[in-house]
Amino acid sequence: MTTTTFEAPEAPAKPTSAAALPPMNRCIDMPRFELGERLTPEQVEFLDTFGFIRFKSFLPRAEVAKLVEEVEAIDARLVAEGRTVINGVPLILGKRKDGRGFVQRMCFSSTFGERLHAFLQDPRFKAILEIAGPGYRIGERERDGLVINHYRREEGSSYKRLGWHTDSLRDLFYFEMPRRYLNVGFYLDDSPIEKGGVRLIPFSHQQGLWPMLTRKAHFMDTDADPAEYALVAEAGDLTIHDGRIWHRVAEASATGDASQRRVMYVPLMEGPEKLKDENSPTPVYFRLRRFARF
Repeated sequence: MTTTTFEAPEAPAKPTSAAALPPMNRCIDMPRFELGERLTPEQVEFLDTFGFIRFKSFLPRAEVAKLVEEVEAIDARLVAEGRTVINGVPLILGKRKDGRGFVQRMCFSSTFGERLHAFLQDPRFKAILEIAGPGYRIGERERDGLVINHYRREEGSSYKRLGWHTDSLRDLFYFEMPRRYLNVGFYLDDSPIEKGGVRLIPFSHQQGLWPMLTRKAHFMDTDADPAEYALVAEAGDLTIHDGRIWHRVAEASATGDASQRRVMYVPLMEGPEKLKDENSPTPVYFRLRRFARF
């Protein structure tokens, strides 16, 4: 694993000093940021410049363990009930090597657990809503609600990696124009380089609409990019990336339990409230899953 510091290049899509380093193994070297009642000017500048930021120890490991306990209980409940869709959004299901089923992409998770709901009430999220923009809120029953991605590399797993994409493009499938969107992730497990994890192309959030549409084949392209960096994290860390940035999830080199990586994504919403329920239709976006596995 190589840790690299980078600076903004003349061309926004490519960080300096990247070409000589092996793809997928350059880890982002950033200050040890911690999130308080509001982001500091340095933290805002870092996010705006590079398109991402990591806050260490948002929650202590003991609190993370309590969330994991509830997540696992919800997972078991959904599998036992044979649930495949929640509020119109399909679940991604997998099987462990021993044949046990588990949920690999869980949506609206906080509506099933008191601890997860309480997590979203943390007052520090107000600091993130403030920089997201006027009128932003946490939408527990909107879009996909609180999403929990569960990556494992083993036979039977349906969710081992995720191809290159930008989150903002998804707006088109909701008949909205792509816009700046902050993707807030909270790590339930340690995510070292051996577990694969998020790969980002720094500065690519500064691109226009055309590069956002055409630079890569969304979700289909899974190859390493010479300009990418790995975002590693520990359980309890919180990350933010600009939805316009190109990113992917690399497959783990480890297997089985050693490859397990679970991340919760906080649902930031703006505009008119659009609550979902069990009668909500499945968006076209998810009908593409059979082709791209996302």
